[in-house]
Amino acid sequence: MTITSKDIDEEGNYNQATPEDPRVTRFGKYLRKTSLDELPQFWNVLIGNMSVIGPRPHPVPLNMASLETVENYMLRHIVKPGISGWAQVNGCRGETKDIADMQKRVDHDLYYIHRWNLF
Repeated sequence: MTITSKDIDEEGNYNQATPEDPRVTRFGKYLRKTSLDELPQFWNVLIGNMSVIGPRPHPVPLNMASLETVENYMLRHIVKPGISGWAQVNGCRGETKDIADMQKRVDHDLYYIHRWNLF
Protein backbone atom coordinates (compact mmCIF):
# COMPACT_ATOMS: atom_id res chain seq x y z
CA MET A 1 0.00 0.00 0.00
CA THR A 2 1.08 3.56 -0.52
CA ILE A 3 2.30 5.52 2.48
CA THR A 4 -0.67 7.89 2.28
CA SER A 5 -3.33 5.14 2.19
CA LYS A 6 -5.94 5.28 4.93
CA ASP A 7 -7.47 2.30 6.71
CA ILE A 8 -10.63 4.24 7.60
CA ASP A 9 -12.72 6.24 5.11
CA GLU A 10 -14.42 9.61 5.68
CA GLU A 11 -17.51 7.88 7.12
CA GLY A 12 -15.48 5.86 9.63
CA ASN A 13 -15.73 2.56 7.72
CA TYR A 14 -12.79 0.20 7.24
CA ASN A 15 -11.29 0.38 3.72
CA GLN A 16 -10.87 -3.21 2.58
CA ALA A 17 -8.44 -3.89 -0.23
CA THR A 18 -10.16 -4.44 -3.57
CA PRO A 19 -8.89 -6.25 -6.70
CA GLU A 20 -7.90 -3.01 -8.48
CA ASP A 21 -7.18 -0.95 -5.35
CA PRO A 22 -5.32 2.25 -6.31
CA ARG A 23 -3.54 2.26 -2.93
CA VAL A 24 -1.52 -0.85 -3.86
CA THR A 25 1.96 -0.16 -5.24
CA ARG A 26 3.48 -2.01 -8.22
CA PHE A 27 5.74 -3.93 -5.83
CA GLY A 28 2.70 -4.73 -3.67
CA LYS A 29 0.88 -6.10 -6.73
CA TYR A 30 3.87 -8.32 -7.47
CA LEU A 31 3.98 -9.59 -3.87
CA ARG A 32 0.24 -10.31 -3.93
CA LYS A 33 0.33 -11.97 -7.37
CA THR A 34 3.15 -14.30 -6.31
CA SER A 35 1.70 -14.77 -2.78
CA LEU A 36 5.05 -13.71 -1.33
CA ASP A 37 3.13 -11.39 0.98
CA GLU A 38 1.99 -14.51 2.87
CA LEU A 39 5.57 -15.61 3.65
CA PRO A 40 5.98 -13.56 6.86
CA GLN A 41 2.96 -15.37 8.32
CA PHE A 42 5.01 -18.57 8.47
CA TRP A 43 7.12 -16.84 11.12
CA ASN A 44 3.94 -16.51 13.17
CA VAL A 45 3.31 -20.25 12.67
CA LEU A 46 6.85 -21.08 13.82
CA ILE A 47 6.52 -19.02 17.00
CA GLY A 48 3.06 -20.46 17.73
CA ASN A 49 0.82 -17.44 17.14
CA MET A 50 -0.87 -18.94 14.07
CA SER A 51 -1.54 -22.30 12.49
CA VAL A 52 -1.20 -23.18 8.82
CA ILE A 53 -4.92 -23.98 8.54
CA GLY A 54 -7.62 -22.08 10.43
CA PRO A 55 -9.83 -19.02 10.10
CA ARG A 56 -8.01 -16.15 8.38
CA PRO A 57 -7.42 -13.24 10.77
CA HIS A 58 -9.35 -10.05 10.07
CA PRO A 59 -8.22 -6.49 10.83
CA VAL A 60 -9.50 -5.15 14.15
CA PRO A 61 -11.87 -2.58 12.54
CA LEU A 62 -13.45 -5.38 10.48
CA ASN A 63 -13.78 -7.52 13.62
CA MET A 64 -15.54 -4.68 15.43
CA ALA A 65 -17.90 -4.03 12.51
CA SER A 66 -18.79 -7.73 12.20
CA LEU A 67 -19.23 -8.34 15.92
CA GLU A 68 -22.81 -7.07 16.02
CA THR A 69 -23.93 -7.94 12.50
CA VAL A 70 -22.62 -11.45 11.76
CA GLU A 71 -24.14 -14.40 13.62
CA ASN A 72 -21.63 -16.35 15.75
CA TYR A 73 -18.79 -14.14 14.52
CA MET A 74 -16.68 -14.34 17.68
CA LEU A 75 -16.76 -18.16 17.72
CA ARG A 76 -14.17 -18.14 14.96
CA HIS A 77 -11.71 -16.79 17.54
CA ILE A 78 -11.74 -19.93 19.70
CA VAL A 79 -8.90 -21.37 17.59
CA LYS A 80 -5.65 -19.88 16.34
CA PRO A 81 -5.94 -18.00 13.06
CA GLY A 82 -4.49 -19.67 10.00
CA ILE A 83 -2.64 -18.77 6.84
CA SER A 84 -5.42 -20.46 4.89
CA GLY A 85 -8.74 -21.96 5.85
CA TRP A 86 -11.90 -23.74 4.77
CA ALA A 87 -13.54 -20.46 3.76
CA GLN A 88 -10.69 -19.62 1.34
CA VAL A 89 -10.69 -23.15 -0.12
CA ASN A 90 -14.40 -22.68 -0.83
CA GLY A 91 -13.95 -19.36 -2.62
CA CYS A 92 -14.54 -16.88 0.22
CA ARG A 93 -11.49 -14.74 -0.48
CA GLY A 94 -10.81 -11.04 -0.68
CA GLU A 95 -13.20 -8.21 -0.01
CA THR A 96 -16.47 -8.81 1.86
CA LYS A 97 -18.84 -6.35 0.23
CA ASP A 98 -21.81 -7.05 2.48
CA ILE A 99 -22.87 -8.89 5.64
CA ALA A 100 -23.95 -11.98 3.67
CA ASP A 101 -20.38 -12.37 2.32
CA MET A 102 -18.96 -12.20 5.84
CA GLN A 103 -21.63 -14.57 7.18
CA LYS A 104 -20.74 -17.13 4.51
CA ARG A 105 -17.06 -16.86 5.44
CA VAL A 106 -17.81 -17.29 9.14
CA ASP A 107 -20.09 -20.27 8.42
CA HIS A 108 -17.23 -21.98 6.58
CA ASP A 109 -14.81 -21.16 9.42
CA LEU A 110 -17.17 -22.67 11.99
CA TYR A 111 -17.74 -25.75 9.82
CA TYR A 112 -13.99 -26.34 9.84
CA ILE A 113 -13.59 -25.63 13.56
CA HIS A 114 -16.31 -28.12 14.52
CA ARG A 115 -14.92 -30.87 12.29
CA TRP A 116 -11.18 -30.38 12.88
CA ASN A 117 -9.18 -33.34 14.12
CA LEU A 118 -5.52 -34.31 14.32
CA PHE A 119 -5.69 -36.45 11.20
